[in-house]
Amino acid sequence: MIEEGSKRGKAMVEKRQLFMEMRAQNFDVIRLSTYRTACKLRFVQKRCNLHLVDVWNMIEAFRDSGLNTLDHNAEINVSRLETILSSIYYQLNKRLPTTHQINVEQSIGLLLNFMVATYDSEGHGKLTVFSMKSMLATMCGGKIVDKLRYIFSQISDSNGVMAFAKFDQFLREVLKLPTAVFEGPSFGYTEHSVRTCFPQQKKILLNTFLDILMADPPPQCLVWLPLMHRLANVENVFHPVECSYCRSESMMGFRYRCQQCHGYQLCQSCFWRGHANGPHSNQHQMKEHSSWKSPAKKLSHAISKSLGCVPIGEPPHPMFPEQSEKPQDTMAHTVQPKPVANNMNNTMLMSSGAPTPTKSVLESPSRLDEEHRLIARYAARLAAEAGNSTVSSSTVSSSTQCPPTDLSFNFDANKQQRQLIAELENKNRSLREILQEIQRLRLEHEQASQPTPEKAQQNPTLLAELRLLRHRKDELERRMSALQESRRELMVQLEGLMRLLKAQTGGSPHSSPSHGAGCSMPMPIRSTSAGSTPTHTPQDCLAGVGGDVLEAFAHGVPRNLRNDLLVAADSITNTMSSLVKELHSVDDAAEEEDNNMRNGGLRDRAEAE
Repeated sequence: MIEEGSKRGKAMVEKRQLFMEMRAQNFDVIRLSTYRTACKLRFVQKRCNLHLVDVWNMIEAFRDSGLNTLDHNAEINVSRLETILSSIYYQLNKRLPTTHQINVEQSIGLLLNFMVATYDSEGHGKLTVFSMKSMLATMCGGKIVDKLRYIFSQISDSNGVMAFAKFDQFLREVLKLPTAVFEGPSFGYTEHSVRTCFPQQKKILLNTFLDILMADPPPQCLVWLPLMHRLANVENVFHPVECSYCRSESMMGFRYRCQQCHGYQLCQSCFWRGHANGPHSNQHQMKEHSSWKSPAKKLSHAISKSLGCVPIGEPPHPMFPEQSEKPQDTMAHTVQPKPVANNMNNTMLMSSGAPTPTKSVLESPSRLDEEHRLIARYAARLAAEAGNSTVSSSTVSSSTQCPPTDLSFNFDANKQQRQLIAELENKNRSLREILQEIQRLRLEHEQASQPTPEKAQQNPTLLAELRLLRHRKDELERRMSALQESRRELMVQLEGLMRLLKAQTGGSPHSSPSHGAGCSMPMPIRSTSAGSTPTHTPQDCLAGVGGDVLEAFAHGVPRNLRNDLLVAADSITNTMSSLVKELHSVDDAAEEEDNNMRNGGLRDRAEAE
């Protein structure tokens, strides 16, 4: 009796330990429910060491435990669940190096008590197979696209179409996680949760499922899931920027820039807690940055983007074949084998989610068919980008060709954008040629205007040089007039380009990620890199040009085009101003030399007399 009482008391202590440690982190001071929920679940994930278990290793553990042969509604008792968790953690320790071993018993106890508290609140001592799969596949490490692919394989039918009843069951199970960390009012399950995720679609295939759940913003009930993965990715990101509130000289994690207050930036701790000072307000829209780029990298990225080296838009996930896939519990063609040696390289490969299939997997017919389909899809994409309507039969066989409707890019829009970029490159090239011509004329002028000692001793020769200088000055003035006229024509062409650009980019709305229910605070807009400060347009560059150019530069155009053209226009203006100054200086020098020579002649005549 005493021994049973001690075991019961130890179980109660372990059950409360995780929640007590989570409360000690003081996550409730975070004002946004989305960030609050993601931080709490990330803490549970790391405290239970689930972030070290890749999703592919988790699927392998399901197979080794025989869960892939059981029905989703089958129940397993707590003792079998403990056995499964023990297998997961002991296999994890085999993959980890000896210097990074974890406390297996403690991890098993924390995770087991958390799962029982989440999915067996009534104390029956049993959990369903689907509950355990949903929880572990969601809370383990790995890429979110791999997790969603596995989840889709569990809720789709034999034709590869999602069953709404199974997705509703998945939402019931996965939304118990926010409820377990006391965020049920914001992200609890409702009967309308399924239709809020798929309001119009009736036939949901894999790529559609991934598009919706990985969109920006994602469905409201699951907005915390991608944020939890972003938190894991930015934990060690360093920003050499000072926080405008706490005055910390650097930031770790997320960085937030105000869209209204110039140069106002907050670290994630200050932003999450709603701190503000000076003219900044919590109602201002903030932009979330998950990386830091130096000014040199920003400039190189802008130049690469303007030259078409950076893709205009990339899909949030790779495109997968639309035919039905076998449930990934069977490990038919998706999971890498167990590593043989305990080394860090294998561990990092597992954590990155990169599959390392065996020879039998590579030689399986399903794998080869999938590779043929991917090759055909890529060949069709290349052909469409090159302007060809079909793919050559000698390159891709007709049995593996993919219809054009499967492509995820709008090639017509891309073609128009590439044509616009090509036109802008031609204009920039013309501006550079004009600048080079001005530089050449300046060098010739400087060489022609430099007097030598022999010229100074021979008065007739010096007079001839002065006449040549005046003649050259007249030629330069005529050249400058021609350059001014060419500049005027370029600015008129620029006005037409601005109208075309406004027609393409005007009116595109900017969406921001949603918050949890009951939170009216502004949601930051995500960005993977820091934005650049807008450059003001000099008034002398746009003098005499139509109002479209002025309006376009006043209300904002893409940074790469505007900055490049403005820099070129400013360079032309500054160079011509310098040219005028030099011409005036040459004229003054010539007149001074003429006066000196006349005075010298009068002096010689007076001495002769």
